[in-house]
Amino acid sequence: MLSILYDDGPVLVVNKPPGLLTQAPNGIDSLELWVRDFYRQRERLEGNFYLGIIHRLDRPVTGSIVWGRNLRATQRLAKQFQERTVGKTYWAVVEGAVVEDEGTWRDHLHKRHGMAQAIVVPEDDPRGKHAILHYRVRGRAEGKTWLEITLETGRTHQIRVQAASRGHAVLGDSQYGATTPFGIQHEDERARQIALHARSLSFRHPMRDESVEVTAPLGEAWLAPKLQDLNINA
Repeated sequence: MLSILYDDGPVLVVNKPPGLLTQAPNGIDSLELWVRDFYRQRERLEGNFYLGIIHRLDRPVTGSIVWGRNLRATQRLAKQFQERTVGKTYWAVVEGAVVEDEGTWRDHLHKRHGMAQAIVVPEDDPRGKHAILHYRVRGRAEGKTWLEITLETGRTHQIRVQAASRGHAVLGDSQYGATTPFGIQHEDERARQIALHARSLSFRHPMRDESVEVTAPLGEAWLAPKLQDLNINA
């Protein structure tokens, strides 16, 4: 069921569930199909219609994601993302103890050809793209740390790669070396969740130039007993 966080004119923000692709080829379920079904039912539409995909979240990631219902709104929102004026805050629970209370991680990342995976490469590697994120620690407990993260760049799997490369893989992210499970352990690993959540989005409404800030509630996995020592608030 689609969880709507903000719905105003040609702008829709939803709370993406885990295990669902943002966009997928024909015949594969995706969040795009869910959003299209929402509009099709509400507006009694038939056939194809315009829906703008402005950004994406990885399959195992949850949280806020914005869509454009017409071309003008989509273009204006996309420009905000390109110019990095959109505020994006993520919550993550990672393995191990992140020592510094706050900091900045800078790396050069390369998306491996033909694979949904990225790696850290040396600064002088021509394949690398600069990746910058800022974090602050919101809580610590034995064997794990709760981080609040803001992205300065938007690279493939950026948070996941930068955290894992420092020995702090996101809980549940076995693709990047995590050994601590998170959420329901589905038999199909592609349906599994990781402890990374797009907590909030802030942007200018594309038609009225008003400030919009949306917060995405956490799912049940974040409130599990094994995380209670972090005192995470939903």
